[in-house]
Amino acid sequence: MLTALLVIAILVFLIVVHEFGHFIAAKIFGVRVEEFGVGYPPRALSFGRWGETEYTLNWIPFGGFVRLFGDEGEGVHGRGSLMDAPRWKQAVILVAGVAMNALGAWFLFSLALHIGVPQAVATVPVGQHAQLIVSDVVPASPAAAAGLKAGDEITDITDSKGARVIDGLTPEAVVAFVSARGGKPITVSYIDNGKQLTTQVTPANAVVPGAEGRPALGIALALVTIESEPWGASIEDALYQTGNAFENVGGSLWSILNSAIHGAPNLSGVVGPVGIVNYVGQASQEGYGSVLLLAALISVNLAIINLIPIPALDGGRLFVLIIEALLRRRAPRLSIQVLNFIGVSLIIVLMLVVTYHDIGRLLA
Repeated sequence: MLTALLVIAILVFLIVVHEFGHFIAAKIFGVRVEEFGVGYPPRALSFGRWGETEYTLNWIPFGGFVRLFGDEGEGVHGRGSLMDAPRWKQAVILVAGVAMNALGAWFLFSLALHIGVPQAVATVPVGQHAQLIVSDVVPASPAAAAGLKAGDEITDITDSKGARVIDGLTPEAVVAFVSARGGKPITVSYIDNGKQLTTQVTPANAVVPGAEGRPALGIALALVTIESEPWGASIEDALYQTGNAFENVGGSLWSILNSAIHGAPNLSGVVGPVGIVNYVGQASQEGYGSVLLLAALISVNLAIINLIPIPALDGGRLFVLIIEALLRRRAPRLSIQVLNFIGVSLIIVLMLVVTYHDIGRLLA
């Protein structure tokens, strides 16, 4: 329940940030903002009116919106109408939402790095606690057969006589301990998604390529600690993180679109609301920094998705503006409404398909 509320809070924050971009740009260019709403109607209450804009709180808590005078498809003209603004101003107002999501991602990355996020280290800094995390598992290895997987935290390793790793849980100490016990079962205690578990594993030869004669479990280990950066360093590193996130997310999205164009859409890597709840739940166990890091990545996804030329999204509306500029006339109001309906329908179908895959992954 708490995880679901956290997901709602993240989505509301990011969508309100996006809408705030439209709001600021509209105000700058003299387009009248009739309402700035948090959540979606029906309306719960009104905070009042400041200038020409009414600020409201609405019952459906999954985002927010700005209602502009003379918005697309309304056909309303007059002072402050969006339709009467030059097309380049309309374009800037549309892109402003995406720009705010990019700035929001930069801010969230900065805050996450300043608070501290899990990072792999070679040695544990003095006075800091480190976790021994499984970073990879060799397929068909003893570790894989015992149920260990990437992301598990190793908390203890003992043999049948009660001996345990005495030099601290480090990758080197674990390798030495395991190598001396080939063919003898050892007990591994670990944490998986917040649950303390134990399993028995028998080290075997020929598990790790290049080290066939050394007994091993078939896992790669990493020391992970939470490190906090000063504000100056976190802001600078966050700029790189934001650019890298846009490159990675954009590349992944292009791969999905490319596979769809060739008739074989691959949605296995796409995550919907159910999947986000799962990821946020995992991140919350690693601290506030990890939650903020995930929120920053979601913000990058929102920015890129909104640029896709699908009707009802900012990218679709921007595409219509470009067509209108080339044809030197406005698109028919009915055509805009039909396109928006098609766009919303496509989005709903996509969300249903993605949610189906999310549930399938959880059940698996």
